[in-house]
This record gives sequence, structure tokens and C-alpha cells, in this order.
Amino acid sequence: MNIVRRTASPLSTYRPGAIEDQFGRMLEDMFDNFFAPLAAGGGAARLAGDGVGAPRLNITENENAFEVQAEMPGVKKEDVKVAIDGQRVTLEGESKREDEQREGDQLVYAERSVRKFTRSFMLPTEVDDAGAEARLEDGVLKLTLPKKQGSEAKRITIQ
Repeated sequence: MNIVRRTASPLSTYRPGAIEDQFGRMLEDMFDNFFAPLAAGGGAARLAGDGVGAPRLNITENENAFEVQAEMPGVKKEDVKVAIDGQRVTLEGESKREDEQREGDQLVYAERSVRKFTRSFMLPTEVDDAGAEARLEDGVLKLTLPKKQGSEAKRITIQ
């Protein structure tokens, strides 16, 4: 087995100092290889082609509810699923695209792509799923998730 030492690691700025022992270098190379697709833009590039991506989120909170905006470009509203389980919210979507060119009866070009989006996150308080609302506008899923009443911490007296 040949171990190749890479210089100018994209993760080197996050490390407090260089690791000089052999085990440390082995671990460093393992993490460099593991995170290399993300550092090279592989995470964002996967959203453009086939595969599974995680939609970007904006979450705001007011007194009564959480407002969530999730980017899901190319997804139709019938292909979006939102699941609420207490404090956990799970978003799923799928975008399908087919391009086809024909000359007469003969197929000249055909391309299909499928992108799946999935994201799960926890909110600080439980959500009242009966009052939750969801809208899909221009590739952005907008959720209004009302907070469940009575979910505040209860203080008890010590005897």
C-alpha cells in the first residue's frame, strides 16, 4: 500500500497544528480522502446532477410559530413530502427531467435525470402538526409550523 501525502489540504485551515507522527498523518489522509468530494464542490455538484441532495434552509422563529424556507428547484408539489414528529421535521422531494429529440420516427437524443432532496432537522419545541401549512412557490417550499401550546418547561417545588 502506498500512502501519498497531499499538500495544501482544504481542511488544513481548521486544524490547530500539523500532526507529525505516522498515525496522525494516516488519520489526516483518511479525513482528507473522506471529505475531498465536499471540498472540491461535490456536495453542491450533486444537486445539479443525479443523486441525493439536502435542500438549503432558512428557519425563523416568532412567538407562535417557526417559518421554514427550503430550496427545492424543479420539484412539483405532488412530489414533496413533509413529515412532522414532535420536534423533528423531515422534508423529501424528487425532481424528474426528461429531454428527448427525434428526427421523424428515429430517436436522436434522450436524457433523463432524477434528483432527490431530503433533509431532517430538530426544532427547539414541539410542533402542532394539525395547524401546519406548506406552500411550494418558484422552487421554494415555505412551511409555517405553529408551536404546540403547553410545551413549556414545568417548574415544580422541591419538598
